[in-house]
Amino acid sequence: MNVDFKGYGENVATFIASGNLTAGQFVKISGDYTVTAASSGDEIIGYCVGVRGDYAAVQLSGYVEAKSSGTVSVGFTGLSASAADTVQASNSAAKHKVIYSDSENHTVGFIL
Repeated sequence: MNVDFKGYGENVATFIASGNLTAGQFVKISGDYTVTAASSGDEIIGYCVGVRGDYAAVQLSGYVEAKSSGTVSVGFTGLSASAADTVQASNSAAKHKVIYSDSENHTVGFIL
């Protein structure tokens, strides 16, 4: 049996996509009903799982595995974007349940 958190509490909503948003990027709110790719230091509201035309499917809750920058500790940890597809630890950002952190491979698994 393997440990797996994919599918746990996933919640996906459709937003208007702004800019060159692609699946696999963390997003931030950029206007009414609109999201854009997060950039360094931005608080993240979700993870883009798909884009079709001018609309983005954004995962708002559930488990996400992503690239990480710097050291991210397991536990209840503040996370912000360090790039559109990468997160970093942040004392001022919203806290997430980090349940996996591999500093050697620069990956992290957390609950949005």
